[in-house]
Amino acid sequence: MTDSTPHPHEETPLSSPPADRSLVEDVLLLLFQPQSRTIAGENILFYVLAGAAVTDLALSGRIETRQQRLFSRPVHAVGAARPTDELLAPVWDLVEEKPRGVQTVLASVGPNLRRPTLERLVERGDLRAEQYRALGIFPSTRYALGSERRAELLEKVRSTLIDGVDPDERTAASIALLSASDTLPQFHAEIPWSGTVYTRAKELEQGDWGATAAASAVARTVASIVTNALVTAAVTAART
Repeated sequence: MTDSTPHPHEETPLSSPPADRSLVEDVLLLLFQPQSRTIAGENILFYVLAGAAVTDLALSGRIETRQQRLFSRPVHAVGAARPTDELLAPVWDLVEEKPRGVQTVLASVGPNLRRPTLERLVERGDLRAEQYRALGIFPSTRYALGSERRAELLEKVRSTLIDGVDPDERTAASIALLSASDTLPQFHAEIPWSGTVYTRAKELEQGDWGATAAASAVARTVASIVTNALVTAAVTAART
C-alpha cells in the first residue's frame, strides 16, 4: 500500500496512545491486507473508521441517539468530560456542540481518521511503516504487519462467523462494520465466503450480538444506525 500524497483533511500525528486500543484501530488493522499491503474498502474507508469511532463511544456510554421525529434519531453527547482518546474525541466534540444525524457525523469526522489511525498502529507496533521511492522518485510509505494483533482479531471474527461462537461486543461491532461496508468478501482467503457467513454477518449488523456481548440496548441501537448508514455509503460507492 502506498501513501505518497497527504490527505488534505487529516490530523497531525498523535502522541501518547491510550493503553486501551480503540475500535477504530482494530477495524483498520482488520481491513489491512498483509499480502497486497492494501486496505480493503478504501473507497468508503473514512465512513467505516468514523462508524467505528461512533460505535466505540456508544459502547462506552459516551453518546446515544434520541428519537426526535419519525425518521430522525440524532446523536447526542453523554456526560461532560471530553474523551481522552484523540481518535474518538472529535466525534464527541461535534455532537456535544450540537446533536447531529449519523450521516453528518460520519462525513464530518471520517476524512480526518485514516492517517492518525495508521500512525497509532505504527506507534503500537501493530504495523511497520517502510519508506521507499515510488517509481524510483517519489518518497512514499508502505506498511507491513508488525505484531500478532491482527491475527488475534481475525481469529475472533472467524470463530464468530464460521464456528458460531457468540462474540464479545467489540468483535460483534467490528463484524457489523465490515459487513455493512461490503468488505467481508475480501477476506475470503482467511474467512471462506459463504451464505452462512453472509447471514450471520447481517444478523450482527442488525444488533443480534448473542448472549455474551455486554453492550447495552442503546449501544446496539447506535451501532445499527451506523451500519445502516454504511450500507447506504457502500451502495453509493459501488455505483460511482
